[in-house]
Amino acid sequence: MAEKSIIIIGAGLAGLSAGCYAQMNGYRSHIFEHHSKPGGVAAAWQRQGYLIDGGIHFLMGHRPGQPIYELYRELGTAQPDSLANMTTYGHLTDEVSGVELDVTYDLDKLSHDLKSIATEDARRIDRLISGVRAMQGSYHELVPSIDKPPELMSPIDRLKQLYSMRKMFKYFLQGYNKPVNEYVQTFHSRLLREIIANLFLPEVPVWFNVMILTLLADRQLGLLKEGCPGFVQPIEKRYKDLGGDVTYRATVKDILVENDHAAGIHLEDGSVHKADIVVSAADGYSTIFDMLKGRYVDKSIRERYQNWQLVRPIIMVSYGVARDFPDDPSIQLIGLENPISIGSDDIQGLTLRIFNYGDKFAPIGKTVVQVMFETQWDFWNKLSNDRPRYDAEKQRVADEVLSRIEAHYPGISSLVEVTDVATPYTTWRYTLNHRGAYMGWLPTPEAIMTEVPRTLPGLANFYMAGQWVMPGGGVPPSLYSGRHVVQILCRRDGKRFSTTTD
Repeated sequence: MAEKSIIIIGAGLAGLSAGCYAQMNGYRSHIFEHHSKPGGVAAAWQRQGYLIDGGIHFLMGHRPGQPIYELYRELGTAQPDSLANMTTYGHLTDEVSGVELDVTYDLDKLSHDLKSIATEDARRIDRLISGVRAMQGSYHELVPSIDKPPELMSPIDRLKQLYSMRKMFKYFLQGYNKPVNEYVQTFHSRLLREIIANLFLPEVPVWFNVMILTLLADRQLGLLKEGCPGFVQPIEKRYKDLGGDVTYRATVKDILVENDHAAGIHLEDGSVHKADIVVSAADGYSTIFDMLKGRYVDKSIRERYQNWQLVRPIIMVSYGVARDFPDDPSIQLIGLENPISIGSDDIQGLTLRIFNYGDKFAPIGKTVVQVMFETQWDFWNKLSNDRPRYDAEKQRVADEVLSRIEAHYPGISSLVEVTDVATPYTTWRYTLNHRGAYMGWLPTPEAIMTEVPRTLPGLANFYMAGQWVMPGGGVPPSLYSGRHVVQILCRRDGKRFSTTTD
């Protein structure tokens, strides 16, 4: 039987994963990518000798013996010596109260420190830490298994899934499926509310924050010593070694359809490429409503794209600094006493990343310091139409942010050699993610537990992968989504799914 051909749109994590598993299972695949290099939102770029990393903040489940580690191994990435273990999730500083706190892997210390700043919430802190301890060693039980796509799960699989989550049932009854920002309203301490709500995103379910703290306690969070390139490039190499083809600077204009069967793609340069199967690992909105002109949707798809919230876009301000920060936590959260005004927003807090855990980010004796915070898509998108005003606002924001860092690192302003500002418009320009939503859907309790089909109604030989079919996004879900598509194809074609080339 001749190999079936697959066109994959997008060389982000999902597209590369789909390509690798396609090659492992006897399909002939070709990836077409809008950008000039792989990775999608797992992106990094060079600026005068500094590597500006705008993607993966940390990696989950990177130690051998974990299911996610096996996924990384199959894709040829995340070797143990390429990661530094996180012992502190972040260092928090509240400028209003002067309180500082390390969110540490040591649960006894974390519990003690939280109680020292919120004695009135001691019982609530005990309950939260108890939930983390209950999940230690088996954090993957917190979420439905994603080793197999929902389309292939049998009733027995679902019963096993429920049984695996039995440890957490009592915590769900205590409100762990609520959004964090709703859950923390019962806390007395303002500061504790802000700490817990901002461990990740305020809208995620409480169990997601429990999972993060469990991963930290189990030393299952890792920092990429070589940044995103050190994670993405090995997957690209694995794909090419398996015989896959990839074309960069190839923007897809339309998905070709013949008799309600996906048949190939039409690029912006006018070229046409045919295939037996088309997989889009690109932006969901542009895939469905631009490339396919909205012809293959049902009520649930329309409601999802009209009503579900997107992850709010971010701005990243990076500085190449001529000094070391050897002992500083790699992630810091700063609650501002005086907000920063951008558009109609008042920015209340900053996330600071210090890339001091690898030698690829900066020349010896120097460091990349990056500040991130949420901002408005409409403000920056509109401003991008007036380049002088857009550039001036970027410079104003960079100057303002640097002045706020100066308060915590006196003298840093005079040591800045490089400044780089990436706005939501930048994110869109390189990834085409709808409204700059770098992680797709906002991972609310409803979204994160919704099973989104990998197919579209009425369209054969077409599949989707990536964060738009795995609400919440992130590295493991994106990689698994590419694997899922090939698992579905193998079932459809009567093949035994393989994770090797044997």
